Amino acid sequence: MPGLIRRTLLLGFTAAAGGLAYARWRPPAPDEVAYGTDPRQRMDITHPGGSTPAPVLMMFHGGGFRQGDKIGINIWPEIPDAGIAAVRVNYRLSGTDRWPAQAEDCLAAVVHLQRHGEELGLDPSRLVLMGYSAGAFLAVSTALSLVEVGLPPRGVIGLYGPMDFSTMDQDMATLGRVSVTGPSDVPESPESQLLGYPVAENRAAARAMGPIGRLDRLRETLPPLMLRHGDADRIVPDLQSKRLREAWLAADPDAEVDYKLVQGAGHGGEPFETDPVRAEMLAFMRKTLLG
Repeated sequence: MPGLIRRTLLLGFTAAAGGLAYARWRPPAPDEVAYGTDPRQRMDITHPGGSTPAPVLMMFHGGGFRQGDKIGINIWPEIPDAGIAAVRVNYRLSGTDRWPAQAEDCLAAVVHLQRHGEELGLDPSRLVLMGYSAGAFLAVSTALSLVEVGLPPRGVIGLYGPMDFSTMDQDMATLGRVSVTGPSDVPESPESQLLGYPVAENRAAARAMGPIGRLDRLRETLPPLMLRHGDADRIVPDLQSKRLREAWLAADPDAEVDYKLVQGAGHGGEPFETDPVRAEMLAFMRKTLLG
């Protein structure tokens, strides 16, 4: 798969959450672009003002791999104000397509920007990947695929995402919590549904396909990584982000990793849309894309 990705790339290249309501800036209507033939293979682009081509923040929505939509991602006004284009990506869902369809879609979105960046007014050589929950898994996975073919992004932002399906139940138990969505090991879990087999049935394969398992085998220079996770998350245990931090640094001891737990925060919601988390993410975007 990496060889195919390299050949392809080198050819071209929450609103209310838990009852909380807070103000959302409404950006100008974005341009929607098809990066494939499936109805889910769409992304939209919110262009900044000012000069082009603009650096790109590519964003992947959450939803347990089986639901969700790009329009649910809030684009903060500070992003286009800084001269950064926001690209929100839809991908095929596990109800119709098993893994690795989602990985293929995220890479196809990057390839489309590489091929058509000039006409879209974008500079895909300046790219940060960002994801929420399941989207964080996809953002990190996509970054590793780009690293493997020698085309790393400028940075990666992962927000409260699963990173090793094989240890999610163990991590929740270690933290003394009970998952509100049920165990990951069972056949009906989002992770098992994505894979097409129960996590508990083939734990080694479930680990190998994810970011942490892939980092076990990777010894390349890695891009800067920013991780934020609520320390009261009862859907994805925060130990998942800690594990990713440790694996990232094991693979590249010189890598820049900005990892913090968000005190009192659950799975997403207002703490991830307001300061200090918001300010920290914006600073990371400016540093990696504009610095």
